[in-house]
Amino acid sequence: MLVFELAIILLASKVAGDISIKLGQPGVLGKLLIGIVLGPSVLGLISNTEILKELSEIGVILLMFLAGLETDLDELRRKGKAATLAGVGGIILPFAAGYLAGSWIGLGMYESIFLGLLLSATSVSISVQSLREMNKLKTDEGTTILGAAIIDDVLVVLLLAFVMGMAGSEAVSFTDVLVKKVLFFAGAILVAWKVVPWVMRFLGGLRTSEAVISAALIICFSYAYVSDLFGVATIIGAYIAGVAISMTPMKHEVYEKTETISYSFFVPVFFTSIGVTAEFIGIGDHWGIAIVLSVVAVLAKLFGSGFGAMLAGFDLRSSLRIGTGMISRGEVALIIASIGLQANLLAPWMFTVTVVVVLVTTLVTPPLLKVFFRDRPDEANRQPA
Repeated sequence: MLVFELAIILLASKVAGDISIKLGQPGVLGKLLIGIVLGPSVLGLISNTEILKELSEIGVILLMFLAGLETDLDELRRKGKAATLAGVGGIILPFAAGYLAGSWIGLGMYESIFLGLLLSATSVSISVQSLREMNKLKTDEGTTILGAAIIDDVLVVLLLAFVMGMAGSEAVSFTDVLVKKVLFFAGAILVAWKVVPWVMRFLGGLRTSEAVISAALIICFSYAYVSDLFGVATIIGAYIAGVAISMTPMKHEVYEKTETISYSFFVPVFFTSIGVTAEFIGIGDHWGIAIVLSVVAVLAKLFGSGFGAMLAGFDLRSSLRIGTGMISRGEVALIIASIGLQANLLAPWMFTVTVVVVLVTTLVTPPLLKVFFRDRPDEANRQPA
């Protein structure tokens, strides 16, 4: 029964998060691991149902909306060059490594290209939560990671359209996809500038309970929906909505109330559901490939995005922090993998391997961030930028 499963998820995620923190790790790591334990791979107490997926989607949307509310827009602009180089670097090296790995395990040319594209994806939601727990989201590195993830998402979607069209798996026009992305971002920025403040004033002024937070959530979900219509990840739309509202006088009220809604229910469901999706049926004969691809996936993002950050002027330690923040593939890679499975660009066994790789990259990100973001003596008393 759904309500009982939700009770188990909330209880288990809070306890697991607390244990993880006591062990010196980010709380999100415990929430991810407990999802595996509760899911079909271990105890089978929680099923990966459609309604759980929908609740999880709301969780990640709200998480990225909060990240947008916390973003300093001026700082984001200043880190534009670094974010671009880190985002592009986080695509070039994983793409090349994925293609070579695909050729090594005997995949065809298009399948190897698709694997490279899959490893180029980034889901920054796990990094956002880990950085928030460590109070590092507003640092130079945190801001760069957020910007790089947006650039990464846009470029990967464009490349996906190109690869699908080239492989002949479906009628996809690269030009059409590019135009849709340009239209979305132009429209999203225009609405954020001219429309969002008016909507917040109008709806927030209604004489009804919690009008301000309701107005903010309407904007958040509308942005997420429209971004999905234009082929951009819902989390990007939610992030832009958060940035838009952060420029209004209602920012602090919206943040406080959204945080309560999110972390009491939706965000724990999201983190736990990632572990619940893990199914290892059929992986027995391919563990070696899964391990190799997991290592490749972690190192390629770490050094690809890290090198891009170094080119932008970050020192080695900060560059590794940025590279680490880009490692998690999360739900973005799972969506791309599902597309590849439907288009016959991923064999069923390879899809299972991919799920394991995505899970590994998601699990290693929080502890690695904890290691690389540990303050040096000269940073101990420095406030986040």
